[in-house]
Amino acid sequence: MSAVSVEDRGAISIIRINRPEKLNAINQAVAVEMQQAFKAFDADPGKRVAILSAAGTRSFSAGADVTDLPELWRAIPTVGFQTEKPIIAATSGWVVGGGIVMVMMCDLLVCTEDTQFYYPEAKLGVTAGGISSLAARMPHHLAMEIMLLGSKVPARRAYDVGFVNRVTPNGEHEAEALKMAEELLESAPLVIGALKRLVDQVLPTGPIERMVDIGQTIARVRQSEDLQEGIAAYKERRKPRFTGR
Repeated sequence: MSAVSVEDRGAISIIRINRPEKLNAINQAVAVEMQQAFKAFDADPGKRVAILSAAGTRSFSAGADVTDLPELWRAIPTVGFQTEKPIIAATSGWVVGGGIVMVMMCDLLVCTEDTQFYYPEAKLGVTAGGISSLAARMPHHLAMEIMLLGSKVPARRAYDVGFVNRVTPNGEHEAEALKMAEELLESAPLVIGALKRLVDQVLPTGPIERMVDIGQTIARVRQSEDLQEGIAAYKERRKPRFTGR
């Protein structure tokens, strides 16, 4: 079974984490398949709006799967994949750890009444640091309460501070997201794309973007033919013949 499913609704794609039996925890397969699904969405000229959701109603995501740790950045909008098309996150139940990072990087956010945001990493003694960008997307002190105290924040409180756009009855989050998507289809795609680009320039670049950029740059060097040539030349006591590959 695929870890990520895609449902086509005309110009709208609903991309879902598909591990309900694991509370939609993000493992390696989810991260890779999420990245692939969004890249395919971006490349399809017939697609104009994406909805990021999850199978089942108990949990949008329980965060990173500690038994199969992912490269989480792959699943993060604007980090693991780029698109000028709008993304609406639709959540139900628990939104934990990396799940918060995923939805905070979307353009719009719809939640059910029972949605709970929870970031427990400080209590577990681990963090990837990406959650720090939350402070640019909600009031500073509430963001710090989530990160430092591990407070559980319900949908209504998140809505009251402007982090959430809509709160729906349980089970109606995707229906509301689809209404928003249909409304977006009435707008000019070029204007929406331009506004997304401009917003990306206005929002400060957070640690998650910088860490990923640095990591990808270093990975290209470590996986290069030049690195292998340099090691071989050192062992053979000769001058290396670098090719830039």
